[in-house]
Amino acid sequence: MAYLLALQLPALALLLWLFTIYLTQSFPTLSNKRICLLIAHPDDEAMFFAPTLLYLTRPELGNQVLVLCLSSGDADGLGHIRKGELAKSAVLLGVKTTEHVVVIEDEKLPDSMTASWDPKLISTILTRYFAPKVATTPSTSAPLANIDVLVTFDSTGVSGHPNHISLYQGATTFLRTLMARHAGWQPPIRLYTLTSVNVVRKYSSILDTMSTVITFLWRYRDKGEFPTPLLMVSGPSGVRRAQRAMTEAHRSQMRWFRWGWIGISRYLVVNDLKREKIV
Repeated sequence: MAYLLALQLPALALLLWLFTIYLTQSFPTLSNKRICLLIAHPDDEAMFFAPTLLYLTRPELGNQVLVLCLSSGDADGLGHIRKGELAKSAVLLGVKTTEHVVVIEDEKLPDSMTASWDPKLISTILTRYFAPKVATTPSTSAPLANIDVLVTFDSTGVSGHPNHISLYQGATTFLRTLMARHAGWQPPIRLYTLTSVNVVRKYSSILDTMSTVITFLWRYRDKGEFPTPLLMVSGPSGVRRAQRAMTEAHRSQMRWFRWGWIGISRYLVVNDLKREKIV
């Protein structure tokens, strides 16, 4: 009996996973939007945001998606290699062209497990790329921007990495600056952040999809032009593409512990994004 149960449990998990994929096809999403994925290091796009990229780059949605990475990941002197790996990975995950992948190299933004980045510097970079006319736009007019949506880590950075957390702080600083002289207007950019979860859920792979869907259905949902939350669940082919983005593109990073990550991390299977309220 125990032997039969042991055989049935994986099959049940697989069926539940496939059922969540079917359910999410009807969930609200973003379409016809200019979207930037803001990451800290080459491989963040594959290790954490693969379901987001795979889903939002689907041609039928009409989105334009680019990746902005604020370091080349040069902690081990491999930055020149990792920039190329990021470009290859992003295209594998659905980004239309390598021209839509931009890497910033600034000594004030070191790839470091101990360094936090200055939110004002990040805000300045985002302003330069996406709101260059903010200083000259009259306060009586709506603020202008070159993108509609900014996607990045949440306030705890999923893994607690200080560089990830700095992206959230920089993004919120940017949006507050953008709206500082434009009270009463709708922000031209919406910020979505990737939800951090506890360590058990983080390493539950497909087992976490059902609990994430149930949480999604239970929480309040805004179905407007910029719905929240957003939920993307990758199927077997999508998970395989995410794994290939690591094993084939990010070869310089494939140390032993990353094999474990791409095997059991829920972030290669499911992403849930929350639209942040910037006050």
